[in-house]
Amino acid sequence: MILAGDIGGTKTVLTLFKKGADGSLVCEREETYASADFMEFDQLLAAFLPDGVTLSAVCFGVAGPVLDQRCHPTNLPWILDAEDLKVKLNVAKVRLLNDLEAMALGMLHLPEKDLLELNPNAQRHAGNIAVIAAGTGLGEAILYWDGVKYHPLATEGGHCDFAAQNTQQDLLLSYMRRKYNDHVSCERLISGIGFSHLYDFLREQQFAPECPAVPPVNALYNEGVDRNAIISRLGVNGEDALCAEAVRLFAELYGAEAGNLVLKSFAIGGVYIGGGIGPKIRPFLQNGVFMDAFKAKGRFTPLLDKVSVKLSLNPKTPLLGALHYFDD
Repeated sequence: MILAGDIGGTKTVLTLFKKGADGSLVCEREETYASADFMEFDQLLAAFLPDGVTLSAVCFGVAGPVLDQRCHPTNLPWILDAEDLKVKLNVAKVRLLNDLEAMALGMLHLPEKDLLELNPNAQRHAGNIAVIAAGTGLGEAILYWDGVKYHPLATEGGHCDFAAQNTQQDLLLSYMRRKYNDHVSCERLISGIGFSHLYDFLREQQFAPECPAVPPVNALYNEGVDRNAIISRLGVNGEDALCAEAVRLFAELYGAEAGNLVLKSFAIGGVYIGGGIGPKIRPFLQNGVFMDAFKAKGRFTPLLDKVSVKLSLNPKTPLLGALHYFDD
């Protein structure tokens, strides 16, 4: 039995797979939990694992930096330690991966039907692959190509500095500096909370009339209200001009940062876009906004113009990576 998990600040998904004699994998159990409902990860494990289960391997993708096989998830009070888990679960094979590291591995196991090519000029090349994923936060990883196989490299690139590229973005950066005067990262804008930041910026700029359907900013953290989801939904559906511009600007910033990651990792093998936001704003990733910003790299525009950019439509990609870690 193999235990695999995708551990995030909002939710945690655990799966239990049985491996057959022919190497096939069959899901025995899968559950999704609200992470905040558990004070410790051990409590969540106890709720999920059947009594008397014998495990052969355990691998978790965790939303946070993994140092010496120990991780404090970014938005949770938990501590995960691989050596402790080996003892508690009585299993020799335990591995903790950064969530984007797990997602990167999972991308290699997706069928083509789960991937949508965004670049009509894409050309296939062997080489490094970049992985970027906007969700609760902004994750970035690299699949390093050694000439034979890929190796996942975790990063915390989503916390790098946001760089403005046009007049509107100059004003946006000034606006964000009033909120975060010590450091404005890409994640502040290219993640769930980014929709609220972009909407409020555009409202202050009087881009369009305020949308009555969008809750006030102080409702952002009220139970049952997802202000970011409301903004993105109204924008994608074209129901409000201010929300639509917020989503357009989000897609522009997302594309620009994806292009930055390609240049930093020389990812001529392509880009995979993961995370929960991409499929939800799919029309803005396909209408040219994302790709125009992706390719706008001056003298390197011709290079970016030929890089494959694929959107993952499978929300369980990190689980696939965790599940296949010991096989890869």
